[in-house]
Amino acid sequence: MEMVCETPQQVIARQLRDVRKAEGMTQQHLADLIGTKKSNISRFESGKYNPSVEFLVKLAGGLGKEIEFSIK
Repeated sequence: MEMVCETPQQVIARQLRDVRKAEGMTQQHLADLIGTKKSNISRFESGKYNPSVEFLVKLAGGLGKEIEFSIK
């Protein structure tokens, strides 16, 4: 079995996508909540968009979550 390493962007996208789905929220609903387009949410979740910290904070906030960063 081949081990796949996720980039930090992929990890964040996966975590936020999983939270959105667990909440039963569509991409469109989340986009409406944070004042962006559904296509931005879709591109972010698919890894085709390198988001700003501001976008990540808004996205997490729309899901009732917070973004926490650490440097190791």
